[in-house]
Amino acid sequence: MTPRTIKTALAATAMLGFAFTGMANAEAADDTLVIDGTEITTKAAPAAHLDGALPELYSGWHFRDADTRSMQADDFDNPGMIYADRGLDSWNAVDGTEGKSCASCHEGPESMKGLRAVTPRVDAKTGKLMNIEAYINDCRTNRMGAEAWGDKSESLTDVMALISVQSRGEIMNVAVDGAAAPFYEMGKEMYYTRYGQLELSCSNCHEDNYGNYIRSDHLSQGQTNGFPVYRLKDTKLTTAQGRFVGCVRDTRAETFKIGSDEFNALELYVAARGNGLAVEGVSVRN
Repeated sequence: MTPRTIKTALAATAMLGFAFTGMANAEAADDTLVIDGTEITTKAAPAAHLDGALPELYSGWHFRDADTRSMQADDFDNPGMIYADRGLDSWNAVDGTEGKSCASCHEGPESMKGLRAVTPRVDAKTGKLMNIEAYINDCRTNRMGAEAWGDKSESLTDVMALISVQSRGEIMNVAVDGAAAPFYEMGKEMYYTRYGQLELSCSNCHEDNYGNYIRSDHLSQGQTNGFPVYRLKDTKLTTAQGRFVGCVRDTRAETFKIGSDEFNALELYVAARGNGLAVEGVSVRN
């Protein structure tokens, strides 16, 4: 090991120690999420493809305080549901040169039941890795003759929330084999790669230190089954890739773009880590 490599490793160790060592540890809350009388699976045994990386899967819901957990358990209190309701307006709105709306082809949003539980996935027709946002914009541009919505557009996150709610309670089952295998491996490599001046990887926080506090934040396993999430600190909905941007920037690195090949692969890998947990529709987080 060269002197420079040793110095870099020591610096990284010191930064990790500053971030995590000595911080209070709190177990995931022993609680049950029930919405409209339906119990949502928020704990599960890890899938075989994780190779023992996690002893048990926990939704991020278990790492939030009692008030936040309670907020998500009641759709009337859940501020994210306002956006899902607003998404219905966009679903029914005619737009583009073809004079169509989402409803023109798909009728009611309930036709999307199950989609959230298996995405991202490799589209059988195009061979492209697609998440919900990609499917929405593909329909807009190729079927409606409308402009694609921007990555951070409210209309996009509203409709994504509406679609996700249709799969609430469905068990995540993202494919990791076949056509998805190379994307899964690419995402896995990214997950364990250190980025930025702080030299932190996704796994440093969400695998090695979940349950610990970093600053005032209780670290979860970083599961994406609850996305899009309503973040109380941002007072708006956030997508999984929107959160990836924040995480990479927290390492003091230049981030990848939303919708990039890198983030698409990472989203598939992280979603697959949560296979066995249930889709929560619109969740509430700090």
